[in-house]
Amino acid sequence: MKTLAFYSLKGGVGKTAAAVNIAYLASQAGIKTLLWDLDAQGGASWYLGGNDIKAHKLGRLLASETPMGELVQPTAYPNLELIPAHQSFRNLDIRLETQGHDNLLKQWLAPLSEDTQLVILDCPPSLSRLAEAVLKSADLIAVPVIPTWLSLNSWEQLNSFAKDKKLGHKKLHPFFCMVDRRKQLHREITNNESDRLPRQLKTAIPYASVVEKMGEHQQPLPAFASNTPAAKAYQALWQELLTLLD
Repeated sequence: MKTLAFYSLKGGVGKTAAAVNIAYLASQAGIKTLLWDLDAQGGASWYLGGNDIKAHKLGRLLASETPMGELVQPTAYPNLELIPAHQSFRNLDIRLETQGHDNLLKQWLAPLSEDTQLVILDCPPSLSRLAEAVLKSADLIAVPVIPTWLSLNSWEQLNSFAKDKKLGHKKLHPFFCMVDRRKQLHREITNNESDRLPRQLKTAIPYASVVEKMGEHQQPLPAFASNTPAAKAYQALWQELLTLLD
């Protein structure tokens, strides 16, 4: 079982859309995939199930009152399951601190390894104990970066944090997201700032209104607009990530 995390210090960079679309594409490739929505806002859960999903409180998992497998919910798509977000997830950092166990995420996921080939983590934007746990337990971390100076700075902070904490910074792979080539700054950064993005993925996800329609359809983008440039970009991103995971 492999674990792929989508992580960024900065919100609003297309992280959740990427996590959902990559999870969907993995499942369509016949890979038994589990998406764990670790963000208390629940964006990934909304895209995949709306209000019809049943989420469990974090405390029941920590107290061993709820087996990990009971948190897993089916989705409308073959080979794709979901652990939906719950508002109690906002306390996960505190819980990880009090539990004092760096491998807690890996321990929780271990019982699912027989039925799951790929776990995808949609992580909240923070630099916290949860970040440390994710960086330590994930096999690969994909980091969306908007072509702006602020987003580049957030990437550099995350990369430095992982390096300083010896959390496997080489597992971090940034990729440009929400790229609007009509904007001069976006063009300049995507063309000239690759040296600031070590281990950068080649695929860039374009800014496109059709991505925002994922909320309207409550579906992954390739499920309702597979021939659009944005959907094809996610497909290319998935192929890059699959190569790295293998």
